[in-house]
Amino acid sequence: MTILNSLSSAQLPGSAVVDFDRELIVRYDGKGPRYTSYPTADRFTHPISSEQYRGILQQRSPGALLNPLSLYFHIPFCNTVCYYCGCNKIITKDTGKADLYINYLTKEIEMHAAELPNRPKVGQLHLGGGTPTFMSEAQLTRLMNVVRTHFDLLPTGEFSIEIDPRKVGEPMIKTLAELGFNRMSVGIQDFNPAVQEAVNRIQSEQETRSVIEAARMHGFKSVSVDLIYGLPKQTAESLAKTIERVLTLRPDRIALYNYAHLPERFMPQRRINEAELPSADVKLDILQNSITQLIEAGYVLIGMDHFALPNDDLAVAQRRGRLQRNFQGYSTHADCDLLAFGVSSIGKIGAHYQQNVKTLEEYYEKLDANEFPVVRGLQMNSDDLIRRAVIQALMCQFELYYQAIEVSYMIDFLDYFSEEITLLQPLMDDGLITIEADGLFVTAKGRLLIRSIAMIFDQYLRTKTTQARYSRLI
Repeated sequence: MTILNSLSSAQLPGSAVVDFDRELIVRYDGKGPRYTSYPTADRFTHPISSEQYRGILQQRSPGALLNPLSLYFHIPFCNTVCYYCGCNKIITKDTGKADLYINYLTKEIEMHAAELPNRPKVGQLHLGGGTPTFMSEAQLTRLMNVVRTHFDLLPTGEFSIEIDPRKVGEPMIKTLAELGFNRMSVGIQDFNPAVQEAVNRIQSEQETRSVIEAARMHGFKSVSVDLIYGLPKQTAESLAKTIERVLTLRPDRIALYNYAHLPERFMPQRRINEAELPSADVKLDILQNSITQLIEAGYVLIGMDHFALPNDDLAVAQRRGRLQRNFQGYSTHADCDLLAFGVSSIGKIGAHYQQNVKTLEEYYEKLDANEFPVVRGLQMNSDDLIRRAVIQALMCQFELYYQAIEVSYMIDFLDYFSEEITLLQPLMDDGLITIEADGLFVTAKGRLLIRSIAMIFDQYLRTKTTQARYSRLI
């Protein structure tokens, strides 16, 4: 199956198009941040003590106190290892370890609740991992009961969980719905048996279909699926067949991630045979084919590697200029304080980012000492806040109006970013952007290279070194 020539300028709903310019993609492809935050997490280098974090919680602004919170829980356990995975995880088949972990999550929740006024309202909650469904129905129920004891989950809220279909049946989905979850992300990666064997993730189409059908039966508002391109033994034809099968499931959202092979950083990736990885040219074939398939099937390119049906909340939010981006990816919720629980989780309170310790031993030790398990973070300065707003607009809307930034931050945009405007000139010459009197606009050619455009506004990339090893842009 070859459909490479069908995508040169594929029409999206409205006037937006995406143009797959292969020569430009090859020329601009490099490595860079995904901008789930700005500054990026590798810049969170300032130590934060428990007392400092307590002060940050106590000094939340009056405006923030009126807005619903977002909560994130990191569940690090998996019972098998997927070789491609770069997440912070613990491989074990002992589900009893989750009981102990919930004990400590409970203490962390209670410590936060003691510093927050009244019962804070929550508009967004996400369980990520690891594998959240490593936990049993009883364990998940116990955790959510603790959450509801201290927080008021709004009936209009977005409450999501990451699902491994290999370990979840209809009873679990029913329980999740009863606990208030209304969105799920289902890991697929690839349905091809040879690819699955190469990455140690054997998962049938029927297992996946059963979970998605159960979610719809029990009233989940949205189902998204995760795919990865660039895995060993993958070809343009094989992933095209996987996408054909995924499209019969008609998920509301599809994420198509580029596999980042960093075996020096992520030990499980050392089990992948590098000789079986597709070449750069084949990866471009796969990407080009996949975008064509998804757009022809009616999906909208939300940004980077995320697609959604036109009536999905993400697509609607983008059309209305309300799309956001945070540590969980694209979001419909306005910028709000994010409290993060569990090992390695990252939160944001006002102008402060903070991250928890990364190991269970450190996490348990901190909480045993009645200390918040934070370890590092960053307080944004005025320049960070301005650049964060600029990068957020580009990543989410593909356009930036000067006046919105000027009014919000009391600057003259063209004067403040005069160096960036000069640096953008080659991108404009290549047709990635247009610079007009009232704003900056990403073209059809530039949409797939939005990270390259956003990086121009990243002051840290130009002035401060980092030890981070970023993933490839494409």
